[in-house]
Amino acid sequence: MLSNEALEDFALNVVQVDKIGVANIERFDGAPPDMHPRNVMPRARSVVVFAKRILRGSYRGIDEGTHWPSYSIFCYAGLNSMLGKAGYRIARFIETHGFDAAHVSSGATSREFGVRGPAPAPGMPQRDVILHHRIAATLAGLGEIGWSKVFLTPEFGPRQRLGVILTEAEL
Repeated sequence: MLSNEALEDFALNVVQVDKIGVANIERFDGAPPDMHPRNVMPRARSVVVFAKRILRGSYRGIDEGTHWPSYSIFCYAGLNSMLGKAGYRIARFIETHGFDAAHVSSGATSREFGVRGPAPAPGMPQRDVILHHRIAATLAGLGEIGWSKVFLTPEFGPRQRLGVILTEAEL
């Protein structure tokens, strides 16, 4: 059996994410069909959200007007790579406990353009379902969306990047 505590311990201490939370699927009731997690994973029962903090030092170049690339390199490219690896490891951990899990890349928060695959099944939304990581993180109790639409946590303020995992595990 997989517990929230075991998942949290693995994510924080082995994978070394900085924060993790879980929202049960019912928290997404009322979401538009093209934004509902079940239209990505139909039997999803939980949405796991985790964060890696953006280090304060990577903003120093911006503050001091010296080295601007550190923010884009270390905070977006670097953290996105880490989020992908962390998401895979956490999803794999969930699957070792007998439940399907899928990491939803932050790249999946934009609609698809161009050639599409086959038409969706009757009654299903178009294939470009998107999951808003900030909304999922709010529903998982990690923080809140500020007036500027930036996600804020008590620990890191606006300085974090988010990852999302959908799973059939009821956490």
